Amino acid sequence: MNACAAGEFRHQRDLWPGAQTSATAEPACCGDIDSTMAQQVVLKSRTASPGRTRPAAGRRRPARAPTGAAQLSAGARRCRAKFLRYFPKGFQDPLYVDWERGYKWDAHKRWQAALDGATLRRLLKAGNHAQIAAHAVAIEARTNLLFSFEKMALRDAVRSPAGARAFAHGLYDFLHGHDDIETRFSRWCDVVGTLPRRQTRVLTWPVVTVLGFIAQPQTHIFLKPTVTRIAAQRYGFPFAYAPRPAWGTYASLLALARTVRRDQSQLRPREMIDIQSFLWVQGSDEYPS
Repeated sequence: MNACAAGEFRHQRDLWPGAQTSATAEPACCGDIDSTMAQQVVLKSRTASPGRTRPAAGRRRPARAPTGAAQLSAGARRCRAKFLRYFPKGFQDPLYVDWERGYKWDAHKRWQAALDGATLRRLLKAGNHAQIAAHAVAIEARTNLLFSFEKMALRDAVRSPAGARAFAHGLYDFLHGHDDIETRFSRWCDVVGTLPRRQTRVLTWPVVTVLGFIAQPQTHIFLKPTVTRIAAQRYGFPFAYAPRPAWGTYASLLALARTVRRDQSQLRPREMIDIQSFLWVQGSDEYPS
C-alpha cells in the first residue's frame, strides 16, 4: 500500500517456487521524490473503506507466534510480531484484506481482464498503442500506489502517439518477452527513461515497478524507496538501494522478497502483494511500532 495512498509464467517459477496462478492466488476473494513535492502530497484515505482509522499499537490481541519463530533473526521476529499485532490472523486477516490486499488484488484482476498476454499481443498487432496505454494508466489510477504527480507524469508520458507506441512495445517485452528477467527489466528502465516528460520525471522507482506489480504479482514487486529502505533495515536485510532505477537494486529487492517469503512462510504469503504489504507495515508511519 502506498503512503499516499508495486517472459510468461515460466520466469515466475525461478523466483517463486510453487507460486499460485491468478486463478488460485486469492483465497476469498519513489524513486526518491523531491522534498518540495512530498510536502504537497496529502495522505489519501483507503479506497475500500473511506474514513477508517488505524488502531493504536496493541489494541488487537496478537496471534500466538507460529512454531519455528525462534529460528528467525531478531529483526524477522520483531517484524512478524508487529504485523501480527495489527493483523492477528496474518495474511488471512479480514482487516488486512480490507486495508492492504484487496485493492491491489482488484487492480490485478482488472489488468487480467483488459491487458492479459493474449489481449496485449492482439492490441499490439493491430497498432492500438494508445488503447494499451490508456488501459494501463486507468487501472493504476484506481489504486493509491503512486503519488498524484507520479500518476500525472505517467499519463503525460504516454499521451503522444510516439510515447504510447514506445510504452506499449516496452511493456509487452517487459512482461512477456523471452529474455531473462534482468535483461527485460533493464530494457524496461531504458524505455521509461526515454518517454516524453513534461514536468515531473518519469524514470522513478514507483513508476518503473508499479505496472509489473499489478500485472504479474507472482513475479514483480512494487518499490517505494523510503518505506522499503526502512523496512529492510528493521528486518536486518542489506538492501542495496540506488536512486536511479537499474537491475542491481531490483535484484536486491527481489532477494529481500524471497527472504521475507521464506521467513514468514507459516503466515502463508500468496505472492508479492502479501510480501509488499508486509514490508509496508514495517516501514510506513501509518503503522506505528
